[in-house]
Amino acid sequence: MEKKRCNFSLGAKKISEKSLRYHDTRWCKPEHRDKELFAMLVLEGMQAGVSWDLILEKEENFRRAFDGFDPTIVANYGEQKVEELLQNKGIIRNRNKIMAAIGNARAFLKVQEEFGSFDKFIWSFTDGKVIDHHLSDIKDMPAKDELSEKVSLELKKRGFKFVGPTIVYSYLQGIGVINDHWEHCDFR
Repeated sequence: MEKKRCNFSLGAKKISEKSLRYHDTRWCKPEHRDKELFAMLVLEGMQAGVSWDLILEKEENFRRAFDGFDPTIVANYGEQKVEELLQNKGIIRNRNKIMAAIGNARAFLKVQEEFGSFDKFIWSFTDGKVIDHHLSDIKDMPAKDELSEKVSLELKKRGFKFVGPTIVYSYLQGIGVINDHWEHCDFR
């Protein structure tokens, strides 16, 4: 018997295997590993203005180009590495996004130092609980909400870039703080 999925994950076009795998195994699933929390923050920032499918297609390239998303390494990138990234056809070659990833790595490390881990910080906004919206239709899914606005403000105060409320809402879905799988979806 075929598994039921969120209707928006299917769309009018054929969905890629990477997108299906992301929906089924990662999206809205609680993530607590700091390196992966940083990876998703970078990927969500890179996604601004392009499709998530494109980011998923390039994800492995991003992981290689950004040294496995190790925030300690990324925080120390200099101009030579920035130029190398700008020449890398396997990633999004946008100077502002690349510079944001580097700055965000530095801010991420400061949060780790203050809270012991980024995980403790990001999950503190919900007291460690998943916010489950129990959606039944795409029209019920907001682009942002009160939580994403609050987290966005806090991240910006701490020096993070490309963390507006819409990007943060998607980020919170991506790391499982928010569960927006539809009620009928077998991958809730």
